[in-house]
Amino acid sequence: MLKFLVPAVACVALVAASARTQTLDAASTAPEMAWRLDHEGPVAKLTYGAANSDHLAVMITCQPGEGVAVFYGAAHPDSPRLLKASSTPQPVDPLSNGAAYETQVALDDPSLTGLARNGSLRLIGDDGSTVLTADRQARGMAADMLAYCGSSRV
Repeated sequence: MLKFLVPAVACVALVAASARTQTLDAASTAPEMAWRLDHEGPVAKLTYGAANSDHLAVMITCQPGEGVAVFYGAAHPDSPRLLKASSTPQPVDPLSNGAAYETQVALDDPSLTGLARNGSLRLIGDDGSTVLTADRQARGMAADMLAYCGSSRV
């Protein structure tokens, strides 16, 4: 009986160790999401996504003098002042075949000012609501974007 029990226990231990290693490897390859602020011509673009990839949770753009910020993504800001800029999903990135809605809010909307002040942006999408958080550096990026877009300079 011992001849069968020892190999069986060893086999179970090997399978368990293999499964744990695969779980750890999958977790370590998940992309790290972060905030990033870029300028493309007069457009300021604040994104939350994986660095150096097309994987974005949300992209917020604005231009000086327009008074609004445009959100692109599968979720939109939780704001009663939200304006839908598109009634159907729009392609965000033709390379990744992503589709998202485009919405607009005023630059002084609490959803945006809260991101700069508290580091919190509540979004609502098909999967429910979520809150994206921002550290001190990302809050500074959001504040810089709002100040830039709230000015009349180009």
